[in-house]
Amino acid sequence: MQNEKKKIVLVDDNPVNLKLARNTLMERYSVFTVPSAEKMFRLLEQTIPDLILLDVVMPEMTGYEAIGILKSNSRTADIPVVFLTSKTDTISELEGFSLGAVDYISKPFSPQLLLKRVEVHLLLESQKAELKNLNENLQLLVEEKTGEVLELQNAVLITMANLVECRDDITGGHVERTEHFLRLLVDEMLENGTYRDILDTWDINLFLQSSKLHDVGKIAIKDSVLLKPGPLTRDEFEEMKQHTVFGETVIEKIQQNAKESIFLTHAKIMAGTHHEKWDGSGYPRRIGGSNIPLQGRLMAFVDVYDALISDRPYKKAFPPEQAVKIIIDGCGTQFDPTLKNVFLSASKRFY
Repeated sequence: MQNEKKKIVLVDDNPVNLKLARNTLMERYSVFTVPSAEKMFRLLEQTIPDLILLDVVMPEMTGYEAIGILKSNSRTADIPVVFLTSKTDTISELEGFSLGAVDYISKPFSPQLLLKRVEVHLLLESQKAELKNLNENLQLLVEEKTGEVLELQNAVLITMANLVECRDDITGGHVERTEHFLRLLVDEMLENGTYRDILDTWDINLFLQSSKLHDVGKIAIKDSVLLKPGPLTRDEFEEMKQHTVFGETVIEKIQQNAKESIFLTHAKIMAGTHHEKWDGSGYPRRIGGSNIPLQGRLMAFVDVYDALISDRPYKKAFPPEQAVKIIIDGCGTQFDPTLKNVFLSASKRFY
């Protein structure tokens, strides 16, 4: 309720101080008075105040000891504490502030000064709460808008990927399967720490999303080549190789009309390098080893695996176990040998 009074706990072993402070504050606030830190903690089991006025020098437990306990408990850590003390030296004040106090009020205190100090600190706490609430609401709004953008982005990616698959109907489901295999492979790498220094710099979800565009360049390949129900001639294969370069070009055109996007960067790299080979015999640029970006090396594993386990007009699907063996045997020539054991382990969850 808006008109509910703020709660203040007064802790002082001197009953005169308690009475004076209570009489000063009770008209504006709900005031609870206790003569010791021990009784304060019992009170806090029942109610959480908006402010604690805490005497420093008390028998059994000092204010410094009490604030340490308050700040170590998540339930009471955020309650602002103002020390009441007859100490006026700088060292004592610094000690109190270092323990988490928000202010010092010297005793004997002026009722008017006490009232004003309490008013200021409660106002500050109220403003902090409002700012925190605003930040939380803003964060929710940002997350909501970010989610909408990601959904739209993903929808565009899926549409483009489906467009490719509609033309290349012999590889239906390839995009979805390779993304699934890629996720399992990356999960295994993270678990084993393989290329962790690189993966830690990536937004993994964006990277996985971008894999949907690795074959987008097939849009530019003629139907007579893309849909040929049999082995390609040398010239036809040379044209098919160009889907990697075409893919880079398509994504570059998207980048020209959009703000810098990490997922488009990942997509362009994968589109252009997923047919390069570790020994440098791949295409389109015949780069090899670690000169092949990690994105392309990873996509090479899952792209070839899916091709092996899928029916083609010129071949029957290989059993998954045989497909894995072919890829493992190719590590060091076609595939990154560092990823050999990681792929072997991850592939157990492929099928």
